[in-house]
Formats: sequence, structure tokens, C-alpha cells
Amino acid sequence: MFDFEFDDPLDGQRSDEIVQSYETYLREGGPGFFDADDLEYIATVYFETGRLEEALAVVDHQLEQSPGSSDPWMRRGILLNHLERHDQALEAYDKSLELNPVDAETLINRGITLDTLDRSEDALEDFETALAFDPLASDALFNQAIALEKLARYDEAAAVLERCADVDPEHPEVWYELGYCYDQLGWLEDSVVAYDRQIDVDPYAQNAWYNRGIVLNRLDRYEGAVESYDFAVAIDDGFTSAWYNRGNALANLGEAQDAADSYLKVLEHEDGDAATFYNLGLAYDDLADYPAAVEYFRRAVSDDADYADAWYGMGCALDAQSLHSEALVSFARAISLAPEESEYWHARADTEYNAGQIDDAIRSYTHVVRLDPESKDAWLDLAETRLEAGLRAEALEAFSQVIRLDPTSSEAHLRQAWALAAVGQRESAVRSFRRAAELDPSRAEEIRRAYPDLMSGPSGPSGLGRGTAGDERA
Repeated sequence: MFDFEFDDPLDGQRSDEIVQSYETYLREGGPGFFDADDLEYIATVYFETGRLEEALAVVDHQLEQSPGSSDPWMRRGILLNHLERHDQALEAYDKSLELNPVDAETLINRGITLDTLDRSEDALEDFETALAFDPLASDALFNQAIALEKLARYDEAAAVLERCADVDPEHPEVWYELGYCYDQLGWLEDSVVAYDRQIDVDPYAQNAWYNRGIVLNRLDRYEGAVESYDFAVAIDDGFTSAWYNRGNALANLGEAQDAADSYLKVLEHEDGDAATFYNLGLAYDDLADYPAAVEYFRRAVSDDADYADAWYGMGCALDAQSLHSEALVSFARAISLAPEESEYWHARADTEYNAGQIDDAIRSYTHVVRLDPESKDAWLDLAETRLEAGLRAEALEAFSQVIRLDPTSSEAHLRQAWALAAVGQRESAVRSFRRAAELDPSRAEEIRRAYPDLMSGPSGPSGLGRGTAGDERA
């Protein structure tokens, strides 16, 4: 957006006197003459200090003196646009262009207002016309690109911005918008370079640091992302989105405590939302601070009762404290919201097993493998639970699925061998034991010690138990 300009500024004392004289004239009336330069200066002072209505009155005064001049009409349009009186702004620009049809500056400003009104195609016509009159008008190129961005024509926008950067490499925003376009086009490395150029132009451009962090996070360069967010929050400690994303990047690095601290900074500046509470719950769960995790998961579902992942997370943290009944209530709520989510059913099954509810656990594990027939862990849990319940044939069927999914797993063959030994299938058990030893020779001696004749002992080593709910979650 163009600001007013005063080509031949007066000295400070004289300029102050002009504004004071004008204000005295308005208050008291009487004689007073202000030429076009005086009025332009006064309007500029008012505009730059946010006194838009007063600036508009000055421009109207100027138009009374010089109704045939195009510049005051353009400035009137700028002020009306800032006052969000866009239709009146367009009328002012139209009047200016009637008086001076080749004025690129007015065409650019009219294009900006048209784009604000979501008339981007009309805006593009004005920017093209302006460029026909002034091919090196960087502001025409820049705003043309903004209009193209609004139309999601990012490849065209990027090309225009590149031209703008060639014309004016120190433009205050061109590299920022290039970074954004490159990001939208999936050109992530180019996006980082563009944001770096923007930061060269303006090291305190907090949004450039922030967007740079987002792109680096998408590139899995989490340390760089954290560094970018650090600069963004150093510039503005209240930049909550940067604190939030910083927490996400730290969580990706496995730095749960630092991630939690970042999310807590969000809560210092705003009330928080379900996503922030949920991420705090995950961080405290990773820190094994399960009571704190439960508290934040509860706050998440209090803010959004349909947040299925938060109900699931709370169930996992409750189960980790052996609060199985409460955990099952949470899993039931998660499942009611997302009944096809196999991970929720698996966590429920683990908790039922841990609570000694073997029949319920078998039913839940069975449902997991219906939802996700390729889950080796679910088939293994189902097999071992069936074996524990005395359902030997059903257990062997489940073990066969584990082997199907992971035929090179020594552990899978070993567990199948224990199951076969338990049901008295000596020859099959021998084959499975031998296959386990072939796949992992380091376990051969362990097997020989445990089963001197490869068949003694019907149940294999103890301690195969189940983990707490959610142990396998990503």
C-alpha cells in the first residue's frame, strides 16, 4: 500500500508551524491560506499518526482548491481504502484516472482495493496496465503476485515475485512472499533460501523466522526449526504460534521436557485450546509423569469433548498408573468417536488384559485384527492371550499369522515353538525352535538350555506379559 509522500520536506520547526496553523484555522476560523504542498504535508502527518478521518478532511480541502488534480483523488482513495470504505475508494481512483489515465501509481492502488474486495481478476488487469506504463514498478509486480496467490496460482506468483526481486532485491516483503509461494509449490529448500534472504533484509521479521521454522520442520530438520522459532519468540515473546510449533519440533527431537515448557509458554499468553492441552499431555506421558498427562488430557477433552486422540491418550496414562477401570472408560469414549481406529481397540485390549479380563481382551484383540489384519503385534497379543486362556488351536492359528507377517523374526518362531510345545506337537515345535535358532544364532544356546531335548517344558520362559496400553503408539 502506498503512503503519502512529501517530496520537499520543510524543516522541522516550519512543518510543525504549518500543522499548528492549520489546526488553529479549523478551531477559530479567520484568514488562512495553505497551498497544495502544505495540505499534502498536513495530510501526510495525519495519515502517519493514524488520524485518517482528519487526513481525509485535508485532502477534501485540497480538492476544493484543485478539483482538476489527479493526485488528491488518488490520496483520497488510499485513505478511504484504509478506512475500509472500499467502494468509495474505487470511485476516487476512477476520478483520478479520468484526469490522468496513465498514472501507474493510481492503477496499482486501485488494484490493491479491488483485490481486497476479492476482485482479483480485475486487480490483475490494473497491475498489468500499470506495468505496461512502468515495467520496472516493483510495487505493481509485488501486488500482482499477491493477487495471484489469492487465486492459488502459486507458480505464476513465484515467477512475478522473482521479477520483483530482480528489480528491487531490498523490497521489504518480496522474499517473504517468495518463501511462501515456494512452500506452497513444495520447493522447500528454495523456500528456506527465500526466508533467509528476507531475514537478511529485515533480521527482526518474526513471521519470516516463524515460517522458516515451519518449512525446516517439514524437511525434518528439527534443530534448525527450533532455532528459527527461538528467534521468532526472542523478537516477540507473545508469539504463541511460534511457542506452540517450537514445542512440536522439540517433541520430534524427543526433548519432552523442553517441549512441555514451550507449550506452557503458550498458556502464559492465552487460555489455551484442546490441541495445546493434548500436546502437553503427550509430553508429560513421554516424561512418565502420568498424573500430569491425565490432567492435560482431561483439559483437552473439556475443551473439545469429541477429541478422540485425547480420550485415547488419557486412557493410556491411566493404564500406566494401573487405573484400569478409568482407562477403559476413556478408551470406550475414544472408540465411540472413532470406532474404526484399530489403535484404540488395541489399547483397550491391553488394558483389559492388564486388568485380568482375559475374555474381554481376546474379544478386543480379535476386533483389532479384523480392523487391521496386517498388524503383527495385534496377532501376537491375540495368540499369547488365547494360549494363556487355554485356546491352543486358536492360539496356533494366530501364531501362524504372526509368522506370515514376519517370517524372518526369530522371536516370532520362538514363541510359536513354545505354543506348539504346549499343545504337544513335538515335531512342529522342533522345526520352529530350529528355525528361530537359524534366524538368530545367538539364541541357539538359550534354546538348548531351556529345552535340552528341544521339547521339555510345555510353556517356555515366563515373563511374556503385556505392556501398558499404548506402548506401541507412534
